[in-house]
Amino acid sequence: MESFFWSVGAFVIALGLVVTFHEFGHFWVARRCGVKVLTFSIGFGKPLVKWHGKDGTQYQLAMIPLGGYVRMLDHEVDPTDTADLHQSFRAKSVRQRMAIVVAGPVANFIFSIAALMLMLMIGVPSVRPIIGAIDTNSLAAQAGLQAGTEVVALDGRSVQDWQDVNLRLVARLGDASTEITVRTAGGIESSHVLNLTEWNFDPDKESTLASLGINVYRPEVLSTVAWVAESSPAAAAGILIGDKIIGFNGTHTQDWEQIRSFIGEQPNKSALLLIERHGEVIELPVIIGALEGEYSNVGYLGIAPTETPYPEEYRFNLQYGPVGAFVGGVGRTWELMGLSLSMVKKLIVGDVAINNLSGPIGIAQGAGAHASYGLVYFLSFMALISVSLGVLNLLPIPMLDGGHLLFYVVEWVRGKPVPERIQEFGVKIGLMLLLMLMIVAVFNDINRLLP
Repeated sequence: MESFFWSVGAFVIALGLVVTFHEFGHFWVARRCGVKVLTFSIGFGKPLVKWHGKDGTQYQLAMIPLGGYVRMLDHEVDPTDTADLHQSFRAKSVRQRMAIVVAGPVANFIFSIAALMLMLMIGVPSVRPIIGAIDTNSLAAQAGLQAGTEVVALDGRSVQDWQDVNLRLVARLGDASTEITVRTAGGIESSHVLNLTEWNFDPDKESTLASLGINVYRPEVLSTVAWVAESSPAAAAGILIGDKIIGFNGTHTQDWEQIRSFIGEQPNKSALLLIERHGEVIELPVIIGALEGEYSNVGYLGIAPTETPYPEEYRFNLQYGPVGAFVGGVGRTWELMGLSLSMVKKLIVGDVAINNLSGPIGIAQGAGAHASYGLVYFLSFMALISVSLGVLNLLPIPMLDGGHLLFYVVEWVRGKPVPERIQEFGVKIGLMLLLMLMIVAVFNDINRLLP
Protein backbone atom coordinates (compact mmCIF):
# COMPACT_ATOMS: atom_id res chain seq x y z
CA MET A 1 0.00 0.00 0.00
CA GLU A 2 2.88 2.35 0.79
CA SER A 3 4.38 1.78 -2.67
CA PHE A 4 0.97 2.54 -4.21
CA PHE A 5 0.74 5.94 -2.56
CA TRP A 6 4.40 6.62 -3.39
CA SER A 7 3.75 5.86 -7.08
CA VAL A 8 0.59 7.99 -7.13
CA GLY A 9 2.38 10.90 -5.46
CA ALA A 10 5.33 10.71 -7.85
CA PHE A 11 2.93 10.43 -10.80
CA VAL A 12 0.97 13.53 -9.77
CA ILE A 13 4.17 15.55 -9.27
CA ALA A 14 5.75 14.43 -12.56
CA LEU A 15 2.66 14.84 -14.71
CA GLY A 16 1.69 18.06 -12.93
CA LEU A 17 5.04 19.69 -13.68
CA VAL A 18 5.11 18.48 -17.29
CA VAL A 19 1.53 19.57 -17.99
CA THR A 20 2.06 22.94 -16.26
CA PHE A 21 5.01 23.72 -18.53
CA HIS A 22 3.06 22.58 -21.60
CA GLU A 23 0.09 24.79 -20.82
CA PHE A 24 2.33 27.67 -19.78
CA GLY A 25 3.86 27.54 -23.27
CA HIS A 26 0.41 28.11 -24.80
CA PHE A 27 -0.38 30.75 -22.18
CA TRP A 28 2.85 32.74 -22.55
CA VAL A 29 2.76 32.94 -26.35
CA ALA A 30 -0.98 33.70 -26.35
CA ARG A 31 -0.39 36.64 -24.03
CA ARG A 32 2.53 37.83 -26.21
CA CYS A 33 0.16 37.74 -29.20
CA GLY A 34 -2.45 39.82 -27.36
CA VAL A 35 -4.96 37.02 -26.75
CA LYS A 36 -7.08 37.19 -23.61
CA VAL A 37 -6.77 33.99 -21.54
CA LEU A 38 -9.96 33.16 -19.62
CA THR A 39 -8.79 30.03 -17.76
CA PHE A 40 -5.47 28.36 -16.99
CA SER A 41 -6.24 24.92 -15.58
CA ILE A 42 -4.00 22.13 -14.35
CA GLY A 43 -6.19 19.03 -14.42
CA PHE A 44 -9.72 18.46 -15.68
CA GLY A 45 -13.10 18.44 -14.01
CA LYS A 46 -14.28 20.33 -10.96
CA PRO A 47 -11.79 22.93 -9.68
CA LEU A 48 -10.35 22.14 -6.27
CA VAL A 49 -8.64 25.52 -5.93
CA LYS A 50 -9.14 28.61 -8.08
CA TRP A 51 -8.27 32.29 -8.02
CA HIS A 52 -8.33 35.26 -10.39
CA GLY A 53 -5.16 37.08 -11.35
CA LYS A 54 -4.80 40.78 -12.06
CA ASP A 55 -4.73 39.88 -15.76
CA GLY A 56 -8.34 38.62 -15.51
CA THR A 57 -7.37 34.96 -15.95
CA GLN A 58 -8.88 32.32 -13.69
CA TYR A 59 -6.14 29.98 -12.46
CA GLN A 60 -7.23 26.63 -11.08
CA LEU A 61 -6.19 23.15 -9.95
CA ALA A 62 -8.82 20.62 -11.00
CA MET A 63 -9.81 17.21 -9.69
CA ILE A 64 -8.47 14.89 -12.45
CA PRO A 65 -4.66 15.29 -12.73
CA LEU A 66 -4.36 13.78 -16.21
CA GLY A 67 -3.80 16.93 -18.23
CA GLY A 68 -4.77 20.57 -18.34
CA TYR A 69 -5.91 23.31 -20.65
CA VAL A 70 -5.72 27.02 -21.46
CA ARG A 71 -9.08 28.51 -22.44
CA MET A 72 -8.73 31.62 -24.59
CA LEU A 73 -11.32 34.19 -25.60
CA ASP A 74 -13.16 33.12 -28.76
CA HIS A 75 -15.57 35.77 -30.04
CA GLU A 76 -17.50 33.11 -32.01
CA VAL A 77 -18.27 31.20 -28.81
CA ASP A 78 -17.95 33.62 -25.87
CA PRO A 79 -20.01 36.81 -25.43
CA THR A 80 -17.51 39.49 -26.45
CA ASP A 81 -17.65 43.26 -26.37
CA THR A 82 -16.68 45.02 -29.58
CA ALA A 83 -13.77 46.62 -27.75
CA ASP A 84 -12.39 43.16 -26.88
CA LEU A 85 -12.66 41.59 -30.34
CA HIS A 86 -8.94 42.15 -30.99
CA GLN A 87 -8.17 39.91 -27.96
CA SER A 88 -10.02 36.93 -29.43
CA PHE A 89 -7.94 33.92 -30.49
CA ARG A 90 -9.74 33.61 -33.82
CA ALA A 91 -9.15 37.29 -34.55
CA LYS A 92 -5.39 36.71 -34.69
CA SER A 93 -3.44 35.96 -37.85
CA VAL A 94 -2.93 32.34 -38.85
CA ARG A 95 0.78 32.61 -38.05
CA GLN A 96 0.03 33.83 -34.53
CA ARG A 97 -2.42 30.98 -33.99
CA MET A 98 0.16 28.50 -35.26
CA ALA A 99 2.72 29.93 -32.84
CA ILE A 100 0.29 29.64 -29.90
CA VAL A 101 -0.52 26.02 -30.74
CA VAL A 102 3.07 24.85 -31.23
CA ALA A 103 4.25 26.65 -28.05
CA GLY A 104 2.97 23.85 -25.78
CA PRO A 105 5.09 21.04 -27.27
CA VAL A 106 8.08 23.40 -27.56
CA ALA A 107 7.73 24.15 -23.83
CA ASN A 108 7.87 20.38 -23.19
CA PHE A 109 11.15 20.12 -25.06
CA ILE A 110 12.55 23.11 -23.14
CA PHE A 111 11.46 21.47 -19.87
CA SER A 112 13.26 18.28 -20.87
CA ILE A 113 16.46 20.19 -21.63
CA ALA A 114 16.25 21.97 -18.27
CA ALA A 115 15.58 18.73 -16.34
CA LEU A 116 18.43 16.87 -18.03
CA MET A 117 20.75 19.85 -17.61
CA LEU A 118 20.02 19.90 -13.88
CA MET A 119 20.53 16.14 -13.72
CA LEU A 120 23.94 16.38 -15.40
CA MET A 121 25.01 19.29 -13.19
CA ILE A 122 24.10 17.31 -10.04
CA GLY A 123 25.89 14.27 -11.43
CA VAL A 124 24.70 10.77 -12.26
CA PRO A 125 26.50 7.83 -10.61
CA SER A 126 27.24 5.52 -13.52
CA VAL A 127 29.17 2.40 -14.46
CA ARG A 128 30.92 1.60 -17.69
CA PRO A 129 28.93 -0.82 -19.87
CA ILE A 130 31.04 -3.92 -19.23
CA ILE A 131 29.45 -7.12 -20.52
CA GLY A 132 29.08 -9.99 -18.05
CA ALA A 133 28.15 -13.49 -19.18
CA ILE A 134 26.68 -14.11 -22.63
CA ASP A 135 23.79 -16.59 -22.72
CA THR A 136 24.37 -19.67 -24.85
CA ASN A 137 22.63 -19.70 -28.26
CA SER A 138 21.41 -16.12 -27.75
CA LEU A 139 21.46 -13.37 -30.38
CA ALA A 140 24.47 -11.86 -28.62
CA ALA A 141 26.30 -15.21 -28.73
CA GLN A 142 25.50 -15.61 -32.43
CA ALA A 143 26.98 -12.16 -33.06
CA GLY A 144 30.21 -13.17 -31.31
CA LEU A 145 30.04 -10.84 -28.31
CA GLN A 146 32.36 -11.80 -25.46
CA ALA A 147 32.15 -11.43 -21.69
CA GLY A 148 34.47 -8.85 -20.17
CA THR A 149 34.39 -6.47 -23.13
CA GLU A 150 33.07 -2.90 -22.89
CA VAL A 151 30.37 -1.55 -25.21
CA VAL A 152 31.71 1.69 -26.70
CA ALA A 153 29.29 2.38 -29.57
CA LEU A 154 26.02 1.30 -31.18
CA ASP A 155 25.63 1.86 -34.91
CA GLY A 156 28.65 4.14 -34.88
CA ARG A 157 27.41 6.39 -32.06
CA SER A 158 29.40 6.35 -28.83
CA VAL A 159 27.82 5.33 -25.50
CA GLN A 160 28.90 6.10 -21.95
CA ASP A 161 26.81 3.85 -19.73
CA TRP A 162 24.12 1.18 -19.77
CA GLN A 163 21.35 3.80 -19.99
CA ASP A 164 22.76 4.96 -23.32
CA VAL A 165 22.98 1.35 -24.51
CA ASN A 166 19.37 0.63 -23.52
CA LEU A 167 18.02 3.73 -25.25
CA ARG A 168 19.84 2.89 -28.48
CA LEU A 169 18.62 -0.72 -28.36
CA VAL A 170 15.00 0.29 -27.72
CA ALA A 171 15.25 2.56 -30.77
CA ARG A 172 16.12 -0.55 -32.80
CA LEU A 173 12.88 -2.40 -31.97
CA GLY A 174 11.41 -3.62 -35.23
CA ASP A 175 14.67 -3.15 -37.18
CA ALA A 176 16.57 -5.91 -38.96
CA SER A 177 19.92 -5.47 -37.23
CA THR A 178 22.16 -3.29 -35.09
CA GLU A 179 25.94 -2.98 -34.86
CA ILE A 180 27.63 -3.07 -31.46
CA THR A 181 31.24 -1.98 -31.09
CA VAL A 182 33.10 -3.36 -28.08
CA ARG A 183 36.59 -2.91 -26.66
CA THR A 184 38.68 -5.44 -24.76
CA ALA A 185 40.66 -4.63 -21.61
CA GLY A 186 43.72 -4.43 -23.88
CA GLY A 187 42.13 -1.68 -25.98
CA ILE A 188 41.31 -3.75 -29.08
CA GLU A 189 38.01 -2.75 -30.69
CA SER A 190 35.73 -4.94 -32.79
CA SER A 191 32.26 -4.58 -34.28
CA HIS A 192 29.52 -7.19 -34.15
CA VAL A 193 26.21 -7.20 -36.03
CA LEU A 194 23.19 -8.50 -34.11
CA ASN A 195 20.47 -10.00 -36.27
CA LEU A 196 17.23 -8.59 -34.82
CA THR A 197 14.75 -10.28 -37.14
CA GLU A 198 14.18 -12.96 -34.47
CA TRP A 199 14.40 -10.60 -31.50
CA ASN A 200 11.52 -11.40 -29.14
CA PHE A 201 11.44 -8.64 -26.55
CA ASP A 202 8.73 -8.55 -23.89
CA PRO A 203 9.37 -5.55 -21.60
CA ASP A 204 7.07 -7.04 -18.94
CA LYS A 205 9.20 -10.15 -18.53
CA GLU A 206 12.82 -9.16 -19.12
CA SER A 207 15.15 -6.28 -19.82
CA THR A 208 16.31 -5.20 -23.27
CA LEU A 209 19.78 -6.63 -22.67
CA ALA A 210 18.54 -9.93 -21.22
CA SER A 211 16.30 -10.48 -24.25
CA LEU A 212 19.44 -10.38 -26.41
CA GLY A 213 21.37 -12.67 -24.10
CA ILE A 214 23.61 -9.96 -22.64
CA ASN A 215 24.19 -9.93 -18.89
CA VAL A 216 25.50 -6.81 -17.19
CA TYR A 217 28.78 -7.32 -15.37
CA ARG A 218 28.24 -7.65 -11.63
CA PRO A 219 30.71 -8.38 -8.84
CA GLU A 220 30.98 -12.01 -7.81
CA VAL A 221 28.45 -13.10 -5.19
CA LEU A 222 29.99 -15.36 -2.56
CA SER A 223 28.25 -17.99 -0.47
CA THR A 224 29.49 -16.35 2.74
CA VAL A 225 26.71 -14.85 4.88
CA ALA A 226 26.99 -11.05 5.24
CA TRP A 227 23.69 -10.36 7.03
CA VAL A 228 21.12 -12.28 9.08
CA ALA A 229 17.67 -10.83 9.69
CA GLU A 230 16.35 -10.78 13.24
CA SER A 231 13.64 -13.35 14.08
CA SER A 232 14.22 -15.03 10.71
CA PRO A 233 14.44 -18.78 9.97
CA ALA A 234 18.21 -18.33 9.60
CA ALA A 235 18.52 -16.69 13.02
CA ALA A 236 16.39 -19.45 14.59
CA ALA A 237 18.66 -22.09 13.04
CA GLY A 238 21.77 -20.41 14.45
CA ILE A 239 23.31 -19.17 11.20
CA LEU A 240 25.88 -16.43 11.88
CA ILE A 241 27.47 -13.66 9.87
CA GLY A 242 30.67 -15.07 8.34
CA ASP A 243 29.27 -18.58 7.93
CA LYS A 244 29.96 -20.09 4.52
CA ILE A 245 27.19 -22.25 3.05
CA ILE A 246 28.82 -25.13 1.23
CA GLY A 247 25.84 -27.43 0.68
CA PHE A 248 22.28 -28.47 1.48
CA ASN A 249 20.63 -31.84 2.01
CA GLY A 250 23.89 -33.66 1.25
CA THR A 251 24.57 -31.77 -2.00
CA HIS A 252 27.81 -29.76 -1.99
CA THR A 253 27.85 -26.37 -3.74
CA GLN A 254 29.36 -22.92 -3.33
CA ASP A 255 27.26 -21.31 -6.07
CA TRP A 256 25.04 -18.66 -4.47
CA GLU A 257 22.46 -18.79 -7.28
CA GLN A 258 22.02 -22.52 -6.73
CA ILE A 259 21.65 -21.94 -2.99
CA ARG A 260 19.14 -19.13 -3.56
CA SER A 261 17.09 -21.28 -5.97
CA PHE A 262 17.03 -24.18 -3.50
CA ILE A 263 15.78 -21.95 -0.68
CA GLY A 264 13.14 -20.33 -2.90
CA GLU A 265 11.75 -23.71 -3.97
CA GLN A 266 11.40 -25.08 -0.41
CA PRO A 267 8.88 -22.90 1.48
CA ASN A 268 7.83 -24.29 4.87
CA LYS A 269 10.11 -27.33 4.48
CA SER A 270 12.95 -28.69 6.60
CA ALA A 271 16.48 -28.76 5.21
CA LEU A 272 19.99 -29.58 6.36
CA LEU A 273 22.56 -26.93 5.58
CA LEU A 274 26.30 -27.63 5.44
CA ILE A 275 28.13 -24.68 6.98
CA GLU A 276 31.84 -23.94 7.13
CA ARG A 277 32.57 -21.96 10.30
CA HIS A 278 36.09 -21.09 11.46
CA GLY A 279 37.53 -23.88 9.32
CA GLU A 280 35.10 -26.52 10.60
CA VAL A 281 32.18 -28.04 8.71
CA ILE A 282 28.96 -28.31 10.69
CA GLU A 283 25.41 -29.33 9.87
CA LEU A 284 22.55 -27.00 10.77
CA PRO A 285 18.91 -28.14 10.47
CA VAL A 286 16.65 -25.29 9.38
CA ILE A 287 12.95 -24.81 8.65
CA ILE A 288 12.73 -22.60 5.57
CA GLY A 289 10.12 -19.86 5.89
CA ALA A 290 7.71 -18.52 3.29
CA LEU A 291 7.23 -14.98 2.06
CA GLU A 292 3.92 -13.28 2.73
CA GLY A 293 1.24 -12.14 0.31
CA GLU A 294 1.28 -13.09 -3.37
CA TYR A 295 4.75 -14.68 -3.00
CA SER A 296 3.72 -17.13 -0.27
CA ASN A 297 4.96 -20.01 -2.43
CA VAL A 298 8.54 -18.67 -2.29
CA GLY A 299 10.84 -19.78 0.51
CA TYR A 300 13.25 -17.55 2.40
CA LEU A 301 15.88 -17.79 5.14
CA GLY A 302 16.49 -14.14 5.90
CA ILE A 303 20.16 -13.90 4.90
CA ALA A 304 22.19 -11.87 2.42
CA PRO A 305 25.43 -12.99 0.74
CA THR A 306 28.80 -11.25 0.60
CA GLU A 307 29.67 -9.52 -2.67
CA THR A 308 33.15 -8.76 -3.91
CA PRO A 309 33.75 -5.00 -4.26
CA TYR A 310 32.74 -3.40 -7.56
CA PRO A 311 35.95 -2.38 -9.40
CA GLU A 312 36.48 1.35 -8.94
CA GLU A 313 37.81 1.66 -12.49
CA TYR A 314 34.35 0.68 -13.74
CA ARG A 315 32.65 3.47 -11.81
CA PHE A 316 32.40 7.13 -12.82
CA ASN A 317 30.24 10.17 -12.07
CA LEU A 318 28.60 11.62 -15.18
CA GLN A 319 28.77 15.31 -14.30
CA TYR A 320 29.30 18.54 -16.24
CA GLY A 321 29.49 22.28 -15.69
CA PRO A 322 26.61 24.53 -16.85
CA VAL A 323 27.72 24.72 -20.51
CA GLY A 324 28.48 21.01 -20.84
CA ALA A 325 25.26 20.11 -19.02
CA PHE A 326 23.25 22.34 -21.38
CA VAL A 327 24.84 20.74 -24.44
CA GLY A 328 24.21 17.29 -22.94
CA GLY A 329 20.58 18.20 -22.14
CA VAL A 330 19.97 19.37 -25.70
CA GLY A 331 21.61 16.26 -27.15
CA ARG A 332 19.68 13.85 -24.97
CA THR A 333 16.39 15.66 -25.59
CA TRP A 334 17.00 15.45 -29.34
CA GLU A 335 17.70 11.73 -28.99
CA LEU A 336 14.51 11.20 -26.96
CA MET A 337 12.52 13.08 -29.60
CA GLY A 338 13.94 10.82 -32.30
CA LEU A 339 13.19 7.73 -30.21
CA SER A 340 9.58 8.84 -29.58
CA LEU A 341 8.96 9.58 -33.26
CA SER A 342 10.55 6.27 -34.24
CA MET A 343 8.30 4.35 -31.84
CA VAL A 344 5.19 6.13 -33.17
CA LYS A 345 6.14 5.25 -36.73
CA LYS A 346 6.85 1.61 -35.83
CA LEU A 347 3.55 1.31 -33.95
CA ILE A 348 1.69 2.63 -36.99
CA VAL A 349 3.39 0.31 -39.52
CA GLY A 350 3.28 -2.66 -37.14
CA ASP A 351 7.02 -3.11 -36.55
CA VAL A 352 6.37 -2.76 -32.80
CA ALA A 353 3.47 -4.52 -31.08
CA ILE A 354 0.73 -2.28 -29.68
CA ASN A 355 1.00 -4.06 -26.32
CA ASN A 356 4.09 -1.91 -25.68
CA LEU A 357 1.83 1.11 -25.10
CA SER A 358 1.59 2.30 -21.50
CA GLY A 359 -1.17 4.32 -19.87
CA PRO A 360 -1.48 6.22 -16.59
CA ILE A 361 -0.92 3.11 -14.45
CA GLY A 362 2.33 2.30 -16.23
CA ILE A 363 3.45 5.92 -16.00
CA ALA A 364 2.64 5.98 -12.27
CA GLN A 365 4.67 2.83 -11.69
CA GLY A 366 7.58 4.30 -13.63
CA ALA A 367 7.34 7.58 -11.71
CA GLY A 368 7.34 5.79 -8.35
CA ALA A 369 10.29 3.59 -9.28
CA HIS A 370 12.42 6.46 -10.56
CA ALA A 371 11.52 8.67 -7.59
CA SER A 372 12.64 5.92 -5.21
CA TYR A 373 16.04 5.80 -6.93
CA GLY A 374 16.71 9.48 -6.25
CA LEU A 375 16.33 12.97 -7.71
CA VAL A 376 18.62 12.53 -10.73
CA TYR A 377 16.70 9.47 -11.95
CA PHE A 378 13.36 11.20 -11.36
CA LEU A 379 14.58 14.16 -13.43
CA SER A 380 15.49 11.75 -16.23
CA PHE A 381 12.02 10.17 -16.05
CA MET A 382 10.29 13.57 -16.18
CA ALA A 383 12.37 14.51 -19.23
CA LEU A 384 11.23 11.33 -20.98
CA ILE A 385 7.56 11.98 -20.12
CA SER A 386 7.86 15.64 -21.20
CA VAL A 387 9.37 14.74 -24.58
CA SER A 388 6.77 11.99 -25.11
CA LEU A 389 3.95 14.46 -24.35
CA GLY A 390 5.45 17.04 -26.71
CA VAL A 391 5.85 14.57 -29.57
CA LEU A 392 2.37 13.08 -29.00
CA ASN A 393 0.78 16.53 -29.12
CA LEU A 394 2.51 17.33 -32.42
CA LEU A 395 0.93 14.35 -34.18
CA PRO A 396 -1.51 15.57 -36.88
CA ILE A 397 -4.56 14.22 -35.04
CA PRO A 398 -7.52 16.56 -34.48
CA MET A 399 -8.03 17.22 -30.74
CA LEU A 400 -4.24 17.44 -30.35
CA ASP A 401 -2.05 20.49 -30.94
CA GLY A 402 -0.73 18.85 -34.12
CA GLY A 403 -4.27 18.53 -35.50
CA HIS A 404 -4.99 22.22 -34.92
CA LEU A 405 -1.62 23.06 -36.46
CA LEU A 406 -2.51 21.02 -39.53
CA PHE A 407 -5.75 22.98 -40.00
CA TYR A 408 -3.87 26.29 -39.66
CA VAL A 409 -1.21 25.22 -42.16
CA VAL A 410 -3.98 24.37 -44.66
CA GLU A 411 -5.60 27.74 -43.94
CA TRP A 412 -2.26 29.50 -44.47
CA VAL A 413 -1.73 27.74 -47.83
CA ARG A 414 -5.27 28.16 -49.22
CA GLY A 415 -5.86 31.64 -47.77
CA LYS A 416 -9.05 30.79 -45.90
CA PRO A 417 -10.03 28.58 -42.94
CA VAL A 418 -10.85 24.90 -43.26
CA PRO A 419 -14.68 24.55 -43.37
CA GLU A 420 -16.25 24.10 -39.92
CA ARG A 421 -17.94 20.82 -40.88
CA ILE A 422 -14.57 19.30 -41.85
CA GLN A 423 -13.01 20.51 -38.62
CA GLU A 424 -15.90 19.09 -36.58
CA PHE A 425 -15.65 15.75 -38.39
CA GLY A 426 -11.87 15.71 -37.80
CA VAL A 427 -12.36 16.38 -34.10
CA LYS A 428 -14.77 13.45 -33.83
CA ILE A 429 -12.32 11.12 -35.57
CA GLY A 430 -9.47 12.41 -33.41
CA LEU A 431 -11.50 11.87 -30.24
CA MET A 432 -12.28 8.29 -31.28
CA LEU A 433 -8.60 7.59 -32.02
CA LEU A 434 -7.48 9.01 -28.68
CA LEU A 435 -10.14 7.05 -26.78
CA MET A 436 -9.08 3.85 -28.55
CA LEU A 437 -5.42 4.48 -27.72
CA MET A 438 -6.28 5.22 -24.08
CA ILE A 439 -8.39 2.05 -23.80
CA VAL A 440 -5.57 -0.06 -25.27
CA ALA A 441 -2.97 1.60 -23.01
CA VAL A 442 -5.05 1.09 -19.84
CA PHE A 443 -5.80 -2.51 -20.88
CA ASN A 444 -2.04 -3.10 -21.28
CA ASP A 445 -1.42 -1.58 -17.84
CA ILE A 446 -4.01 -3.82 -16.19
CA ASN A 447 -2.74 -6.87 -18.06
CA ARG A 448 0.77 -6.20 -16.74
CA LEU A 449 -0.56 -6.13 -13.17
CA LEU A 450 -2.23 -9.52 -13.48
CA PRO A 451 -0.17 -12.58 -12.46
